[in-house]
Amino acid sequence: MNIIRARDFEDMSMKAADIVSAQVKRKPDSLLGLATGGSVLGLYANLTKDYENGNLDFSGIKTVNLDEYIGLDGVHDQSYRYYMDNNLFNHVNIKKENTHVPNGMSRDPGIECERYTNLIEKLGGIDLQLLGLGLNGHIGFNEPGIVFIKDTHVVELDESTIKANARFFAEEARVPGKAITMGIKNIMNAKKIVLCVSGKQKAGILKTVLFGDVTPLVPGSILQFHPDFTVVADEEALSVI
Repeated sequence: MNIIRARDFEDMSMKAADIVSAQVKRKPDSLLGLATGGSVLGLYANLTKDYENGNLDFSGIKTVNLDEYIGLDGVHDQSYRYYMDNNLFNHVNIKKENTHVPNGMSRDPGIECERYTNLIEKLGGIDLQLLGLGLNGHIGFNEPGIVFIKDTHVVELDESTIKANARFFAEEARVPGKAITMGIKNIMNAKKIVLCVSGKQKAGILKTVLFGDVTPLVPGSILQFHPDFTVVADEEALSVI
């Protein structure tokens, strides 16, 4: 485990973006596992800036996103396809056909989950996986439970996750209750994992994830077992470590 301490959100975003940029330069045909949410917004802004300055080329990059809400299509402004298009893909020279997000409108989510797991394998496996951290310790939408679920699956979102994400919707009742998410094995099979964490509200759960017992009740704790795991966190998130 490698912990990189940042001053604040902006510094965290820059340091995390530097890791992703290095991956893109080192292996221009990398498969990147991408995350959404507030923790990685600054990272994507920095990657866009690097591209605009002529320092990055995404033309050979492929991506797979962690998750998607069930019931939202890609043009819905709270879908994760929309998030990725508007915060990264539309601003760099990546080929849209090389960007992959689970299909939240699939008529058979179970078949979509199987397709997505097979897709990751077909693309050669994830070279670098970005993650954020939920207040309950979730990574992707892998919520606390009695077992680690290995492959892409349908998940019923925890009440705390719905409340946390309600700020992005007009009202809490509009937050979808289910999502498709990569499983723990999909994530742990990535060659490199980068976890981005910011803010004092994440300090307690970050300490538990990094130094507590490894348990499916805290899904992110499994990251302790990954051989190439880097945490980039600001001073507030690391304030109790």
